[in-house]
Amino acid sequence: MSDHNQASAGDRIRSKLKSAFDPVLMEVIDESRKHAGHAHLVTQPGTAGGAGETHFKIKVVADAFKGKSRIDRHRAINDLLRAELNGGVHALAIEAKAPGEV
Repeated sequence: MSDHNQASAGDRIRSKLKSAFDPVLMEVIDESRKHAGHAHLVTQPGTAGGAGETHFKIKVVADAFKGKSRIDRHRAINDLLRAELNGGVHALAIEAKAPGEV
């Protein structure tokens, strides 16, 4: 399968978060352009010349996070997205909350 036909990292992240946590609110923001030109981007797969999906901010509100600590929430998301983190996503900013949390 060619790279052209593969889902983007952002699409894979959205799909995995939706399937695993059934969020009531979810945002996946690609912030890669803010980091274009950083030295690590030259060596990341699919990021030649600073192009590609390497930095994301995610906001997830889901019942699955009720009663979970911030560390447990982040751990669950990082474990879920391990393939993306090992495959070119360099940074992942996470905001994970249960409904009703501020």
